[in-house]
Amino acid sequence: MTESAPPSPAPPSPSAPQPVDGNPYAQPAADTAAPAPAPDATAAPAPVPAPAPVTGGNPFAAQPGAVPPPFPAAPRQGNLVLGLLTALVVALVTAGIYGGIVGATEYEIGYAAVGVGLLVGFAAGKVGGANPVLPVVSAVLALGAVYLGQIIGIGIIMADIAGVSATEVFSEHLGLITEGWSEEADALTFVFLGLGAFAAFSGAKKGAVA
Repeated sequence: MTESAPPSPAPPSPSAPQPVDGNPYAQPAADTAAPAPAPDATAAPAPVPAPAPVTGGNPFAAQPGAVPPPFPAAPRQGNLVLGLLTALVVALVTAGIYGGIVGATEYEIGYAAVGVGLLVGFAAGKVGGANPVLPVVSAVLALGAVYLGQIIGIGIIMADIAGVSATEVFSEHLGLITEGWSEEADALTFVFLGLGAFAAFSGAKKGAVA
């Protein structure tokens, strides 16, 4: 009887463990090193700087680089006597102008009375400064200027009616002119006087800081 040949052993698989030091039962040592972590492709955000600490614990303290608000203009100091003289001169000049307007139009114009007061007060404050006397004196002078302007206007009207010069009327019939003002004065006349005085008071304050 013929004996069959024993089967040849299968070739070792590449993935099968190989014998170590000739011992077929020894296993290779396992690799205990942990795999390196994969690098993160997303970069970490830059740290945000912390806000600057509040100075002295005051939350309203000005931060570095802040621009402080502008200060209001300080009242200007001037010469009181010169301011009073200036107001007097302006009052006389504006009274003549106002009287000419009244004489030419035969009407009392409120805007003209306000303009007289503003000019008197502003000139006094501009020259005299922020002295508290100037607004009061300016109001009194403006009151007189508006009254004098009305008297001048009545005199011009009377001179035109009589056919004589205004100088003659003022020099010889001044009492008649004032009587005519008293007869013609009404509520609107006194309103114009008050407007002129108020405008002068306000104008003196504005002129002091201009």
